Amino acid sequence: MKYQVGDTVLLLHSDEEGQIVEIINEKMVMVNVKGVKFPAYLDQIDFPYFKRFSQKNPNPKKTKQYVDDIKKEKNNAKYKVGEGVWLAFLPVFDKDVFDDDIVEKFRIYLVNQTDHPFHFTYVLSLDGKDDFELNNEILPLNDFYLHDVPFENLNDSPKFWFEFSLLQPDKSKVDYFETFLKLRAKQVFQRIEDMKLKQEASFSYSLFEQYPERIKEDKPDLSRLSAAGFKINTPTKANQISPPRTVIDLHIEKLTDYWQKMDNAAKFDLQLKTFEKYYDLALQHHQSMLIVVHGVGSGKLRDEIHEILRHKKEVKTFVNQFHPSFGYGATEIYF
Repeated sequence: MKYQVGDTVLLLHSDEEGQIVEIINEKMVMVNVKGVKFPAYLDQIDFPYFKRFSQKNPNPKKTKQYVDDIKKEKNNAKYKVGEGVWLAFLPVFDKDVFDDDIVEKFRIYLVNQTDHPFHFTYVLSLDGKDDFELNNEILPLNDFYLHDVPFENLNDSPKFWFEFSLLQPDKSKVDYFETFLKLRAKQVFQRIEDMKLKQEASFSYSLFEQYPERIKEDKPDLSRLSAAGFKINTPTKANQISPPRTVIDLHIEKLTDYWQKMDNAAKFDLQLKTFEKYYDLALQHHQSMLIVVHGVGSGKLRDEIHEILRHKKEVKTFVNQFHPSFGYGATEIYF
């Protein structure tokens, strides 16, 4: 649900503003308007921020404008960003007859303040549905125009998802990196207000500071056992089994070279079987933890893995939080 207790909302039938005081169910909320509480359906309310920024004065009065009254053009400074890769929002303003600024749309830029060139995949989803997708490259210390986003789209729970990879492969770096940004209308409303006070031309969000290093897999040192006289079996190619891993990558292109010929059901089945295989190996080798890289995507694979883990008595806890190497696309399992 895009609404939370405490949110300010606009009643569409009366054009009044109120505050959500209770979530009744998936379709209704309790609203407080000037001390009066009553239930309202979600399709009867909306966020007021779009109206505040985009609604022109309903009764404009024509006034003469003199040369001395014309405001000086604002200085379009560069995006205010630090090190790393950023997503910059450049508001495009319109004006009403009283010379008040109203936001029409945002121009979205990807800003690369690193020394690395990247290939990137970008997806904008609105209310959980993909609305715009782009694959391209961005050079070091450069910016890349993505597209325009109408201001009213901020009411549709926008999610800006990215996958990055190095144009020049580096064995010490991860093969890819996923991250995303989810915005709420009232957050952007506050950023615009701050931007105006500081007389800046744009505002930005950090996607990452440094491209992540590759995590080295732990390899046990068996030299002491061998020196003590214990026999160490080295599997031949005929009887070799997969070694355990502390990190498993379930992206389908990492599991098979024939993934393009597989349907979605077959891909999903292979990903789950691979997860179960290395989960069992982790238990057999008494690992303390296992990182499962499932990606962000639609969340179907992540949700299925989490459901499996809830029924595993060997699992102490698991968490899907921001990871410097995988963004929100990995789950850490602790045994």
